[in-house]
Amino acid sequence: MKQRHAFLMGLLILFTSGCGSTAKLNPNALMDQTWVLASMMGSELDTSKFAAGVPTLNFLEGGNLAGFAGCNNFSGGFSLEGADIKLDPGAITKKACPSTGEDEFLAALEKAKNLKIEKEKLTLMDGATELMSFFSKKD
Repeated sequence: MKQRHAFLMGLLILFTSGCGSTAKLNPNALMDQTWVLASMMGSELDTSKFAAGVPTLNFLEGGNLAGFAGCNNFSGGFSLEGADIKLDPGAITKKACPSTGEDEFLAALEKAKNLKIEKEKLTLMDGATELMSFFSKKD
């Protein structure tokens, strides 16, 4: 009986430690790289929606956020608590954009409530719903 209990406790520790990597996310895991948009709403990225290029995110020191939304650049902030995240694109340049991708990207960015990082992939989510995924491009 004691062996079975110890085995079950070991499994519990193994499973919770595997999940704990996002619960105790180190903000440095986000920094020193450019995150390039790879998918939106669980679907492959339609690059035709981004006339000037694929959106990117850069997490900077002091909770600053910068990036490119597909037409305009933005500069704002982020806060991270465990796997919970709040993103604020803040100030955005005002170039006229011929496509709708930028608006969709910014709306999804503001909906993000949590995240996970697996290898070189960042996924922004609204609860269990995947909003966007990014791949890492080291600076």
